[in-house]
Amino acid sequence: MRLKPIRDFLLDFPGAVEETPFGPDVLVYKVGGRMFALLGWKNMPLTVNLKCDPERAFELRERHAAIQPGYHMDKRNWNTLTLDESLSRELVFELARDSYDLIVAKLPKNKRAELEA
Repeated sequence: MRLKPIRDFLLDFPGAVEETPFGPDVLVYKVGGRMFALLGWKNMPLTVNLKCDPERAFELRERHAAIQPGYHMDKRNWNTLTLDESLSRELVFELARDSYDLIVAKLPKNKRAELEA
């Protein structure tokens, strides 16, 4: 997968912002001040860390070699996806949406309401 499609998709979520708190090599996507994705945009192939339900995270790792425990993350709740074309675009985007939704669900009610406005 190329950088532009995944980057555009992540930024298209309501309230999503892109930052570089860990330096220029990692693009961090946040909503309500909380991370929902980290994109290793200089990695070849690209990698993206996404939050995931722990049970589903384990299942995905069992089924896909390109999905591993989150690099430098809580390995129970985060996966690192290697975007090497072995994962379908649909699956990557589905997992990105799930990550965003998991973070939004934990935001205070007033912040969630702002995103829906």
